Amino acid sequence: MKGACAMVRTTMGGNLAIRNGIMTAAACGALLFAGACGGGSSSTTTQTPPPTGSNVATLTVNAGPAGDYANGAFTSVTVCTPGTSTCQTIDGILVDTGSSGLRLLSSVLTVSLPQQNYTDGNPVAECLPFVIGYTWGPVQTADVEIASEKASAVPVQVINQTAFPLPSTSLCASNPGGPADTVGNLGANGIIGVGSFVQDCGGACALPPSGSQNPDLYYECPNAGCTAIAESLMQQVANPVSLFSADNNGVIIELPAVGGPEASLTGSLVFGIGTQSNNGLNGATVYPVDDNGNFITNFNNVQYSESFLDSGSNAYFFPDPAIAVCGDDNAFYCPNSTLSLSATNAGYTGTPTGTVNFSVANADNLFNDNLTANVFGQLAGPNTITGFDWGLPFFYGRNVYTAIQGKSTPGGTGPYWAY
Repeated sequence: MKGACAMVRTTMGGNLAIRNGIMTAAACGALLFAGACGGGSSSTTTQTPPPTGSNVATLTVNAGPAGDYANGAFTSVTVCTPGTSTCQTIDGILVDTGSSGLRLLSSVLTVSLPQQNYTDGNPVAECLPFVIGYTWGPVQTADVEIASEKASAVPVQVINQTAFPLPSTSLCASNPGGPADTVGNLGANGIIGVGSFVQDCGGACALPPSGSQNPDLYYECPNAGCTAIAESLMQQVANPVSLFSADNNGVIIELPAVGGPEASLTGSLVFGIGTQSNNGLNGATVYPVDDNGNFITNFNNVQYSESFLDSGSNAYFFPDPAIAVCGDDNAFYCPNSTLSLSATNAGYTGTPTGTVNFSVANADNLFNDNLTANVFGQLAGPNTITGFDWGLPFFYGRNVYTAIQGKSTPGGTGPYWAY
């Protein structure tokens, strides 16, 4: 079998999700599963017709910049030195609806971005732990442009393991997966979190450091070493979409349906919900989420109240001990024959509800029988959390809406998922 491309997340994908002072661990589908996940037919499916407009960016599911990514949705992002025309367009940026914030590998960044400094003048860095692996590096400021949408002075994380010494007491230092600081182990040139929240941490990180609820993600780093700090909401790494001058209340991911394994797919990342003629809800069902970005999935007569839709996870991840796992790393399911399954999703209050039918195939066979494919609509794996992770295969053949917290939309005020 190809190297395990699984990322098992908890609650919100992509980062440590902290809302209203409650910390919940999270994992991003981008991290540490790039190892040799290929396979597939040589065919390519293109959405017909894709939406057009100044608020539409091309979204491509392919092998990614490392050349071995399975079920990764990538786009291009332009970053500029703030207030200037000195800019760089970076492709191979993983699009993650389960996190908030732009994170770029320092090795691919060629423009100079100003360093964010703490109130005493020391540079600020962030530790972002995942279930497997972490990102560490300075918080800097960039003007960000995607399609024709622009956001000014956005706090971003530049992933650089050697920029500052990693504190031995940080959550990153104790993470067994190690740093995701290269194209090879990140599988992307960066991650753009376009999820349900404005900041990547929220109110808990603004509390005094080393307290009962501050998870110590942000640090000031004088020459003597890095120390945890309280980071204000305005200074935290932010969802760039929320800072656009228009079309800033959410995103839509539109990808075509998948028959069998494919080499690539082309779709769209559409900004705004109900702000233009090309981004209406069009009858999609709205599923409200709680303060951690979760809704409910009922599967096998079990209610999973910490479930989520996550384009940054590369498979369906859910617990089912009746399904055999692949023998080499237990990352994916390997049933003897393809399974036809169903689950019911519901808003976090229990309504509305809707049934989702999906299939799970043998991951070893998917990879080994389709050596040039990178798109697998039947890829799934086990999950040990109390949630159901609807990864990128869920997005194939659907328009999936992510509404941002506090933003007004025709479907109500975010946050919510809709499809």
